[in-house]
Amino acid sequence: MLFNLFFVSIFTAENNINRSKYIDMEIVNIEAQTFEAMMNRFEAFAQRVEKLCEGQDKSLHHWLDNQDVCQILNISKRTLQTYRDNGTLAYTQVNHKVFYKPEDVEKVITKLKQK
Repeated sequence: MLFNLFFVSIFTAENNINRSKYIDMEIVNIEAQTFEAMMNRFEAFAQRVEKLCEGQDKSLHHWLDNQDVCQILNISKRTLQTYRDNGTLAYTQVNHKVFYKPEDVEKVITKLKQK
């Protein structure tokens, strides 16, 4: 017994002209046993990823943002940018938003006190 996995026909109009462009993808047939084996391997992979992610803290409640760090260090946003640029302060960027670990900010405070 064979399974038809994919058959896609996409219709797109080019620049509002009555001409059409058809893209047909080929049909892929695989045996049921092969399909089941693929699904089992994928499920095992998904479970493994979930298990690895369980140990990770997904929240950012212990991270600091730009405003927090500027207030803690009593510096401007431009100075904070300079600290990032020259490697004085480590940071992580998520979706164009910058976050800092509190321990990295503590290291900067220690460095500044030594000067």
